Formats: sequence, structure tokens, C-alpha cells
Amino acid sequence: MSELRFTPGVVASPEEVFGVFDSNLKAVENDCRVQVAMRGDEIIINGEEAERAMQVITEMFRTVEQGQQLDAQKVEYIISLSKQGISYSESNISKDVLCFTHRGKPIKAKTLGQKDYVEAIKKNDITFGVGPAGTGKTYIAVAMACNALKNKDVEKIILARPAVEAGEKLGFLPGDLQEKVDPYLRPLYDALYDILGREATLRLKEKETIEVVPLAYMRGRTLDNSFIILDEAQNATKEQMKMFLTRMGFGSKIIVTGDITQIDLPRGKRSGLVDAMRILDGVGGIAFCRLTDSDVVRHPLVRKIVNAYDRYIQRHPEWSEE
Repeated sequence: MSELRFTPGVVASPEEVFGVFDSNLKAVENDCRVQVAMRGDEIIINGEEAERAMQVITEMFRTVEQGQQLDAQKVEYIISLSKQGISYSESNISKDVLCFTHRGKPIKAKTLGQKDYVEAIKKNDITFGVGPAGTGKTYIAVAMACNALKNKDVEKIILARPAVEAGEKLGFLPGDLQEKVDPYLRPLYDALYDILGREATLRLKEKETIEVVPLAYMRGRTLDNSFIILDEAQNATKEQMKMFLTRMGFGSKIIVTGDITQIDLPRGKRSGLVDAMRILDGVGGIAFCRLTDSDVVRHPLVRKIVNAYDRYIQRHPEWSEE
């Protein structure tokens, strides 16, 4: 067991860095198997990975000094980057603001994977964002779309989603067709309401500046000067995916998001997202961004759940086919 003593040398409040009831510090202690104490300005670390713990704590002080708030997700991410020898504070992950919510809150990339995703969207006409739940695939896509609309880079936003059942039949739900498919479009509405506000979203929807539609409604259209997002694309068939991608007109940008580990298509139906990743790989103007469990920005337990399922599926591949 080794002991390290150091002074952060950064103007930041230890209370902000260590968190309420030292919650951030406890996360470092648990991961690095160390004990941390503070004597005046000096931090004392005892334990197996004292040097890595020192690096993580230093990164936490630098992050607060840069004006960022530390929460459980950010601390977990700083810890995970430390295992790869990457500095969070030097990576400029949260440097650029994608847009502001209607409450004035800045929306920024939170991980290196998200940062690469944003850059790919900026540079390419079609971008595929593929990764597990909680990686911000849809939210970032909607934020980029709203920013493009505000800047008048596009004239309208079109958000589409396959209306595929995940254990409950559409026919069993009450209401007309629109009311039946609305639950499947709810995540898109939630992102719009958070970024633009409910009233502004509904006004733009009434003027058809924003369209939120089931994927089946896209057939036969040519979409110019539009920002088009296909969400939950793993549930699009190969025929639907080809149909969707060929709707693109001049001055438009397409983002396709999905998680190939959560395909709800009937047995025997091939996922259009999986097919597109094979067929379009290497085509100029099209980018594929693969987000991982390291990019999960929900509750830290979500990352653990994703990892647990991935490990189980690797040991029992037949489970995902049942």
C-alpha cells in the first residue's frame, strides 16, 4: 500500500469538487481502492491505486476551475478516462455549445464519443449514431436540428420513428391511428419540449415547420432544405431504410440513430440499420459513429446494466434470438 501527498494547486472549492457528503470523493475511493483525507490544503491518499486517484482528483479540481459542475455522471466519466490515460480537462469535450434550451441551459457534448458524433454531424450529410441506451443519440440529434432551424440553415425539421411493437400490439391500444403511434414518438416530443419548450414546439408543429411522423408516412416524399432524423432505426426493415435514405433532397441533412442490441422486429425480418451499416460503409458523405457504454450519460447504473446485458449476451448469444 502506497501513500501520496499533494496539493492540487488549483483555485477551486474542495466542497464543489468532493460533492455533497463527499459523494464524488467516495466514487474515487471505491474505484481506486484508496482512502483520501485532507489536511489544510494538502490531500493525503493511501491505497492500491494512489497515483491514479491523485490524477482523478486533480482532473476534478481542474474541471471545476473551468467553470463546470461535477455530477455523478461526470465524475464516473473522468474515472473511466483515467483508466485509458486520457485527461478530461484537456480534451475540451464540453467546449462548444450545441444550442440553448428554452430555459437558457447550454447543451454540450459530455463524452468523447458524443463530441465525435457532433463533429460527424457537422461534416457529413448523413450520419449514423449507433449505440446503447442513454448515450444521447436522439437528444443530440434533436439539439443539432433545432440549432440548424434557429440559424435558418434549414426550413424544417422532420422526425421519424418506426411504429414497431415491443411486447404490446398497436391494435390493442385505444384511439385512431395517430393516437396509436403517438406513444412511439414520445421520446422525440420530450426532446423537443425540453429544448424548444412545449408551446413553441406545438406552434412550429401547427405550421408544419416541425413534423413528427411514423416512418411509413415518409414514402413518396422528397425533402429539400430539411433536417431529418430517423430514431430507433434498428426497427426499420431493410426496405424501409432504403426508402427513408432516398427521401433526401438538396440542402438537407439526415441523422439515423439506433441500438442494434434492441431490435424488436418480428423473427425473420432483417434490421435495415444493420444492413445499412454493411452496405454504406466507406461511402463518401456518410459517417458512422459508434457510441459505447462509456458514453452513457444517464444514471451511472444504466452503464452497469448495459455492461451486464452485453456480458450475458456474449455468454448466451441465443438469448437475443429468443
